[in-house]
Amino acid sequence: MPAPRRTSLPFPTPDALRAACADLPPPDEAARYAIAAREATLTKPPGSLGRLEELAAWLGAWQGRERPALDRVRVVVFAGNHGVVARGVSPWPASVTAQMVANFAAGGAAINQIARVAGAGLTVVPMMDLAPTADFTVAPAMDQDAFLAAVATGHDAVEAETDLLCLGEMGIGNTTAAAALAASLYGGSGADWAGPGAGSDADGVARKARTIDAALARHAGHAGDPLALARCLGGYEMAAILGAVLAARQKRVPVVLDGFICTAAAAPLLRLNPDGLAHTVLSHRSAEAAHGVLARHLGLEPLLNLGLRLGEASGAALAVPLLRAAAACHGGMATFAEAEVSEKKVSGET
Repeated sequence: MPAPRRTSLPFPTPDALRAACADLPPPDEAARYAIAAREATLTKPPGSLGRLEELAAWLGAWQGRERPALDRVRVVVFAGNHGVVARGVSPWPASVTAQMVANFAAGGAAINQIARVAGAGLTVVPMMDLAPTADFTVAPAMDQDAFLAAVATGHDAVEAETDLLCLGEMGIGNTTAAAALAASLYGGSGADWAGPGAGSDADGVARKARTIDAALARHAGHAGDPLALARCLGGYEMAAILGAVLAARQKRVPVVLDGFICTAAAAPLLRLNPDGLAHTVLSHRSAEAAHGVLARHLGLEPLLNLGLRLGEASGAALAVPLLRAAAACHGGMATFAEAEVSEKKVSGET
């Protein structure tokens, strides 16, 4: 279903979007240097906080601060429906998407609880009034106008003053879309990428794999064009995630990606720019088996491995306390001089 036309779009054409993906700002190297210099003076052996040190450096370099802060953390969940659900790829009816959006609004979903614990604000964005995409086995999931409008919705959702952005999704059928997009970008068949998603049995997974294969054959002519593949095989909520990841990079906002669908949605940016996801971290490894494969293709090492497969940014929000700890250790620890703690002797000293 075509999106309503807007008076202006940040990227009015695919070429404009492609150019934006190619021209991305780098992190603040002065902040990165200052963080490394401070890290070397803190009261601990060098590297003893492991990945927490890396995360503090990552946060500060994108925030442009020697001492990263997480005062304004936002979780944004994009919700969308998929026409391919008519193929029986999910054990849940498409109506559940709208019901879950209502549940988010009422505060009754897992992400409401996790965001509160994480000290993060929560925004839920229903895409295209939850009208479904086209069945991508017979037509592109989105026409060009709808795709660009969905990207723009995600782009508009990112506020420049955000300290950390956590992204997620909700949409019945979107593990099929994510698997199809991943297969189109990195190769393989439907059987290589299809998983149980929200609870499909063996017959359901096989049906999903056949559906993905049909979609890959239908859109084979777009191989090598990541944006066309995202348009033909993705969903409105996935296009919005792509737009949000891009906007965050342009505004130097660090991003936490959620699970399989969110990772697949961001993947076209990396295919367009080998440095495209440097401002992101992957919150967790999903229980969806293909997520680990996709994460390796993207060079992303998950922060957590808790067997999650819920979506709705639940894993991304769970990573926030970990990032708060990284920032607090870097900013709050005393230096050796401040604490009057003796430093390690340099080899050769007497």
